[in-house]
Amino acid sequence: MKTVENAAVVSMLNLTDDVRDMTIHCPVIASEAKAGQFVELYPDNGVNLLARPISICAIDAENGNIRLVFRIVGKGTEIFSRLSAGDKIRVLGPCGNGFSPGEGRAVLVGGGIGVPPLLETCRQLKGEKTVVLGFRDKSDVILCDEFEALGAKVYIATDNGSLGFKGNVVELMKSENITGDMIYSCGPKIMLKFLSDYAKERGIACLVSLEERMACGIGACVGCVVKIKDGDGWTHKKVCKDGPVFDGREVIW
Repeated sequence: MKTVENAAVVSMLNLTDDVRDMTIHCPVIASEAKAGQFVELYPDNGVNLLARPISICAIDAENGNIRLVFRIVGKGTEIFSRLSAGDKIRVLGPCGNGFSPGEGRAVLVGGGIGVPPLLETCRQLKGEKTVVLGFRDKSDVILCDEFEALGAKVYIATDNGSLGFKGNVVELMKSENITGDMIYSCGPKIMLKFLSDYAKERGIACLVSLEERMACGIGACVGCVVKIKDGDGWTHKKVCKDGPVFDGREVIW
């Protein structure tokens, strides 16, 4: 059930030049949140009225906190980046349908700012965990040590080869013949498309968390629709309400 809370900022950290790590105290939302869901943050400055969707990176229901890792890409996120401990921010959440972490051999694949939503998923997984992360450059790399601390074997790919494998995550997976029982993924759409193809070729179930522009975040504005297979045809689904997590085999890329 979605709730609006006037959350208090617990901490704000700089992970890279343009990526921030913010923890906020919102006990009602934290008690309801699931891995792979997101919240809507309101930039209450009187100008930027639309909320911004930010994926949940970690959930601390015991202390009533959620952790949000986001990139500064526009006015809204730039406003959030200036917050500090003790500041208040209006939050709506938890929003959308997330992952349902299970057992078995799991492969988590993230690209860029699609990496943070997978951290809570990794924490909740019970079986063997392999994590494949893609970044543009070694200066963009985030959260790798935290995945390792959760017992995952971590592979890194960078576009320019400055750290780990030179290339994209799917090329790395082919090179290392990485497989499992389920793939959990989040990142750019083109990455998710090729990852879904990789999974289909190998008979691996694949869940994808789609990154789409959203306005309302509650399914009212129909601004984030995607095509999903429906029998012999297709139908529209709303990423903010029906997703962001979908079966990769059902998405019409």
